[in-house]
Amino acid sequence: MSPLCQTHITPEQLNSMEPFYPLHAYVCESCFLVQLEEFVAPGEIFSAEYAYFSSYSDSWVAHAKRYAELMIDRFGLGSGNRVMEIASNDGYLLQHFKARNVPVLGIEPAANVAQAAAEKGIQSVVKFFGQQTAREVAAEFGPADLLLGNNVLAHVPDLNDFVAGMKLLLAPQGVITMEFPHLYQLMKLNQFDTIYHEHFSYLSFFTVEKVFAAHGLTLFDVEELPTHGGSLRIYGRHTSDTTKPVSDRVTDLRSGELAEGFDKVHTYLGFGEQVKETKRKILEFLIEAKRAGKTVVGYGAPGKGNTLLNYCGIRTDFIDFTVDRNPHKKGKYTPGTHIPILDPEAIKTARPDYLLLLPWNLAEEIIAQCSYIREWGGQFVLPIPSVRVLP
Repeated sequence: MSPLCQTHITPEQLNSMEPFYPLHAYVCESCFLVQLEEFVAPGEIFSAEYAYFSSYSDSWVAHAKRYAELMIDRFGLGSGNRVMEIASNDGYLLQHFKARNVPVLGIEPAANVAQAAAEKGIQSVVKFFGQQTAREVAAEFGPADLLLGNNVLAHVPDLNDFVAGMKLLLAPQGVITMEFPHLYQLMKLNQFDTIYHEHFSYLSFFTVEKVFAAHGLTLFDVEELPTHGGSLRIYGRHTSDTTKPVSDRVTDLRSGELAEGFDKVHTYLGFGEQVKETKRKILEFLIEAKRAGKTVVGYGAPGKGNTLLNYCGIRTDFIDFTVDRNPHKKGKYTPGTHIPILDPEAIKTARPDYLLLLPWNLAEEIIAQCSYIREWGGQFVLPIPSVRVLP
């Protein structure tokens, strides 16, 4: 049972009841989609005050800039094309196309985040994406030559409606790109903390290919990326568009997943025991640290951190506080575990022995920013794939 991972608690809410929902991942025996049940409608999660702003991660903004340059060069995009991003957040990515004079449009359901994009001069349609929105956008703005979505495919409860919408909005020779955490890496590297209510689906290439094919879309290329602990970037086109041949990377990745048993239920069922052992190791480390009189502070208050803290039962008995750069989180408390979220400057005052990195996917960036903890002998701790202390 776990609370919604982006519902940070205000001081006034600390003594109120908090809703917890089952956090159970299921696998379909037919198509092998790993999914959660929908307990909370997306409208309640990605509401007017959604707290995730992409621009607070420097490395993520840099990743978006590299992507924009790659797409402009590969597909020859210019002022006569239109790029549309689904779940465009605060304009962190579309700003790089705009800077190169490529017309852009964002589709973003969270009004407060879309407002931040508008301040960068990026127009957004404030709606959830599906077939209905696709029809409306196509009627008003025309089709998309490049239709993209980073870390949105997993957040959609009705995957078929979403993919059918992309088919409707894509220009006849247009390209779709989607990035999402790769289920293969999640299981291999024990990234159980990336399972939370906002992520409805957990995707292998083998399964995504089936979903797209069912809607007349063919995946013609794929890249494996290091982002979010190991992601895929898929490239899709209309099945009728024969101008883009299917690359060897597609057949190689599909074959690799099948060789690992991603079309067998037992492959998925062994994961649960692996997760329990990881929990025991994290708690062993924290118990030993506290018994030795060491202080432990967290870095970050990401969705994945809240799954980890709630599943392991880690509260202020183990972690004094955590810190975050995002002003929408500072001064609040982590959902369920009620650990205070302070400004990163608090680390310098507290001088902890250990800094536990909850957004472990940004470890390199955070370690560079907080290298000063080594001045007093502080050490970084990564909880995933298994707990380890970095000097």
